[in-house]
Amino acid sequence: MRAFGSFLVAGLFCLALTGAGAGGPPRVPEPRAVARCQGCWLPEPRESWQLQLQGAVDLSVRASVYEVDGADASAGLVSRLHRGGRHAICYFNAGAWESWRKDSSAFPPSLLGAPLLGWPGERWLDIRRLKQLAPVMRARLEQCRAKGFDAVDPDNVDAYANDTGFALTYSDQLRYNRWLAGAAHRLGLSVALKNDLDQVGDLAGDFDFAVTEQCFEYRECERLQPFVRAGKAVFEVEYSLPTAAFCPQARKLGFSSVRKRLALGVYRQSC
Repeated sequence: MRAFGSFLVAGLFCLALTGAGAGGPPRVPEPRAVARCQGCWLPEPRESWQLQLQGAVDLSVRASVYEVDGADASAGLVSRLHRGGRHAICYFNAGAWESWRKDSSAFPPSLLGAPLLGWPGERWLDIRRLKQLAPVMRARLEQCRAKGFDAVDPDNVDAYANDTGFALTYSDQLRYNRWLAGAAHRLGLSVALKNDLDQVGDLAGDFDFAVTEQCFEYRECERLQPFVRAGKAVFEVEYSLPTAAFCPQARKLGFSSVRKRLALGVYRQSC
């Protein structure tokens, strides 16, 4: 989640989402992604990256990939990144409502669940109700594309494993995450799987790269091997460990790892 918490398709096709009886989630088309995103930018393993979600973006950082907040960033900033030979990843929250966002009123109150612990002003979303949720998320994806971003990083896509106030299942999360991947690919955007390590085995084929936090601290980086074996980039961030404690292994695995402060400002130590 933000800071970040705990921040192909030769053919796309639609499937019907089925509800569990009369009280189940609405039926909506589900765009699906397979293998790789046709014509999209695909980050390479070991590319250098900068993750900055707070403050004026510092373009002097020596990184070939920048991830910034999609709502706060301007098209001009993305253009400057491109002119400097960089690629730009658009961060947005796909699994939680944020009270300060300009589109916060677009979410029906019935979609809002329990607060995210440690993140004031955020509440989990009922990801089963795609008929109501999809228009808002499509608008966010379209905003990323309109500003010229190359890829998107949808955050909080592991709601089923959290206390959301909703009875979300593993299958509910798979369906929603695959919907996000398909919707991004339809717009020509590559898409990251953020955290959600329990579902990597099911989702690595649908997503173009991974963004993950603290996998060295929690000794779970090996779970990202499906991305590594497929030749897909893994962008990884640590907050507590010194670089000496994780960079040798990150280089061995082919990860693009950095050390950041939780505020996710300019500060960065790269492997």
